[in-house]
Amino acid sequence: MSTRTSLSTITPGAGADLDKALLDQVTAAVRAAGDLLRERYTPQARGTSAEEIVTEIHANDDAVLDVLKAPLLASRPGANWAEDELAGGALPSGEWWVVDPAEGNINHVHGMPDWAVTATLVRDNEPVLTVVHLPLTGDDYTAVAGRGAHLNGAPLRVSAKTDLGAALTGTGQARPGEDEHTFRRIGSAVTQMLMNGLVVRVSVPATLQLIHVASGRMDAFWQFSDVRSGLVAGALLVAEAGGTVTDTNGNPWSLTSPDFLAAAPGIHAAAVTVLSSLAA
Repeated sequence: MSTRTSLSTITPGAGADLDKALLDQVTAAVRAAGDLLRERYTPQARGTSAEEIVTEIHANDDAVLDVLKAPLLASRPGANWAEDELAGGALPSGEWWVVDPAEGNINHVHGMPDWAVTATLVRDNEPVLTVVHLPLTGDDYTAVAGRGAHLNGAPLRVSAKTDLGAALTGTGQARPGEDEHTFRRIGSAVTQMLMNGLVVRVSVPATLQLIHVASGRMDAFWQFSDVRSGLVAGALLVAEAGGTVTDTNGNPWSLTSPDFLAAAPGIHAAAVTVLSSLAA
């Protein structure tokens, strides 16, 4: 493991061959996609029925992928494309682009500002490069394995807190239609974290909370899910910003893990104590 990171799946030198030119190409592609998504944004909600909302969500995805997929594949010849953004679990060996063309799509459709475009290069199931672009602010969160995490070129660092009682933590559902057990587990975890922490944010998407953890604005984020597109970008950013990334039992996190925890090192053990007490 790199001494700069706590993400167990990253091996020393994992990003050694990923140069600035590639990061610049990916950033340019994600920004162009973000421009298109910003043009599609309205401050009013679009759609009233579930069917209309789903139609709007798919339209956003399709429009963005039309301008994002080809440049990313061209930037890394031989890399594969993970088609299902709601899928979880391990990928076949090799390099894969794990992309969410509209991370927080439900927020975009409802006229809220918490959405982004993300692109993460995963090598043999390890995230090694990521760009998260926030079109409404123009901010770029970037990380390359072993080279740190950055916001618009400035280094990121996780929170220095050591008291869970002073911590701002967060969680949220990963996808629509989770099973009842997962919903109840989320509710129980929120209750326990409210009792042991300071404030809990329950919102979507995961990446928009994880960039706050990487930036030291939040102290931990957990999710009872393995949806890879919502976790890989934030996992790399938090790890490269000096955070600890595990499952909710404190075991090394990987794409095969059933759940996820990213935290400032000073409160990680306390967060595990709270979350691991809940039945899976």
